[in-house]
Amino acid sequence: MMILTNLVRRCALALIALLAMGASPAFADPALWVIRDHDSTIYLFGTVHVLKPQTVWRSARITQAFEAADDVVMEVEQPDNPMAVQPLMLKYGVDRATPLSAKLSPETYAKLQAAAQGMGMAPGSLDPMRPWLAALTVSLTPILRAGYDPESGVEKVLTAHAKAAGKPVHAFETLEQQIRFFADMTPDQERGLLESTLADIDEGPAKIDLLVDAWARGDQVALKHEMIDEMRADYPGVYALLLVNRNKDWARQLKAKMAGSGVSFVAVGAGHLVGPDSLQAQLGALGILAEVVE
Repeated sequence: MMILTNLVRRCALALIALLAMGASPAFADPALWVIRDHDSTIYLFGTVHVLKPQTVWRSARITQAFEAADDVVMEVEQPDNPMAVQPLMLKYGVDRATPLSAKLSPETYAKLQAAAQGMGMAPGSLDPMRPWLAALTVSLTPILRAGYDPESGVEKVLTAHAKAAGKPVHAFETLEQQIRFFADMTPDQERGLLESTLADIDEGPAKIDLLVDAWARGDQVALKHEMIDEMRADYPGVYALLLVNRNKDWARQLKAKMAGSGVSFVAVGAGHLVGPDSLQAQLGALGILAEVVE
């Protein structure tokens, strides 16, 4: 959801809690949008799924919008037990019949083995994984070692606060749906994801620090450049699968939600709220105007 390499970072900020932040800015002001009709108000907030515990991100605007909400909508359901994802990973991310060595070129496999061993993994430990899961694994490991914590991610914090306040928490997608956005990739898309991951792996947390610093400052131009532009140009199929199509679906869900009434706070990966195919753009195509909350 949420990404690690250039491709994963731009595609799925949210899929498996994969973003991080280094130094916290002295003044945090992430962007916030709102859509309204005569009896509905829905706030749209872009998130980062893994942060360092000291990261500052809650501004007065965000706090006020969240506290005003009757319910909260997340990109994906947040299980109480983090181990709930393991059966899905085994189902969709493991292939014991055909090892990675048989799916990759000798050069790519050698790079993967070197990266894994450099992270302290046993030789061949990734062989049962499908390419998409191997890509996420070798990308996530250095970020976690650098001190980034999934428990400090925005969704975790907001979910805890919502439950403490008695606010219902809903989701656009189930865990299984979100994992299948990776698992249903074509073999070529999977290999491309892994190759891109290995090509960019040395950039690691330093690159992500820059990206999330832009997020915390509300710099939408920098976010679009880091998260959207290259993926849209170089990986159009993956871009459509992980961003465009999902944004269209979420826009339809929000339009249906506006048929009701009340105030809602929607929190989805920041990559979904930037670029020409953003959630706001898809809402606009349905005749719903998203405005920046100043």
